[in-house]
Amino acid sequence: MLVLAVATGGALGAWLLLRDEPAAAASPVTATVSLETVTETVAASGTLAAAATADLDFAVSGTVTAVYVAPGDEVRRGDRLAAVDDTALVAARTAASSALSAALVQLEEDEDGDASDTQIAADEAAVVAARSALTQARADVEDAVLRATLRGTVASVDLAVGDAVGSGSSMGSSGASTSGSITSVAAVSVVSTGRYVVDATVASADVDSIKEGLQAQVTVSGVDETVYGTVAEVGAIAQTSSSGAAVFPVTIEVTGKREDLYAGVSAEASITVKQTPDVLTVATRAVQSDDEGTYVDLVVDDAAVRTAVEIGQTLGATTEVVSGLAEGDVVQVPGFSVPGGNDGTGGNRGDQQGGFPGGGEMPDFGGGMPGDFPGGGGQ
Repeated sequence: MLVLAVATGGALGAWLLLRDEPAAAASPVTATVSLETVTETVAASGTLAAAATADLDFAVSGTVTAVYVAPGDEVRRGDRLAAVDDTALVAARTAASSALSAALVQLEEDEDGDASDTQIAADEAAVVAARSALTQARADVEDAVLRATLRGTVASVDLAVGDAVGSGSSMGSSGASTSGSITSVAAVSVVSTGRYVVDATVASADVDSIKEGLQAQVTVSGVDETVYGTVAEVGAIAQTSSSGAAVFPVTIEVTGKREDLYAGVSAEASITVKQTPDVLTVATRAVQSDDEGTYVDLVVDDAAVRTAVEIGQTLGATTEVVSGLAEGDVVQVPGFSVPGGNDGTGGNRGDQQGGFPGGGEMPDFGGGMPGDFPGGGGQ
């Protein structure tokens, strides 16, 4: 859902709704027309997830001889996670090395013996094949040890010593299920530490306004501090929400490394899709209308003068002014007043300290406004 907000304002709206004092012997409340920054946002909801996840399996077949980690362990890139018996793999490497040596000797003998071009070509092909086989055999020996591909936390370990892994095997004592020739779960899963993303969705009506690189403010369940992030990816294929509505996936990268967040926690994001500076606004409660049109009571020489205005979007406690007013104009808010003894306009002409944006005044509550208010009020 697209939401509009202004950077400041709203104190008037809060006071107008909360105040219930009688207006006897009082002066009218006024507000000052000011320039605001209007922000358009789109709401997204989802859950926190680790920024990177590595689901690791052995690339070779064998019997597990060692498991070096357990869930919750911290690992660095290249650390050992588990190993299989490499006896057969080492033997295959030795054989491949011998085969390459033999192929090189054969090529040298045939070249020295002035063999035919066809024979030389066959010898060269044999050398290439033998060298490739040796390269693969060496890699297989290295792959007998499963290593972490990123720095992070071990999320799961689905193998144990004695398990058979690789093509045509099952996980044995670990109890992991198999599918065809490869186990259906990763032997070891590692998730990044301190780096998170929000896997969220947005309504189909809003997805066209979401682009990579847009900034977002994220409210995370259980975390008081606002979390900031950047849109990293926008999905092109719609999903169905729990209510049956079409939604699109959006990935938000959380800014910086965070130690106070946890994967799986729910999160609500407000994605800024547009900011418009210097929008002329007036307190919404000051705008009136009748059969003759829309107007405000403009304060001129301590008198209220009906002034026709053209308005744009209503932004909670403030409303966009298209024409009819200028920055710094003071208008009356009808139906509300403050205790008497002021200068005839409620003492709210911007020359005293108060809570309205742009110099407008509001009564002193002796402790500030009781809570934030929609439309930009509050902190």
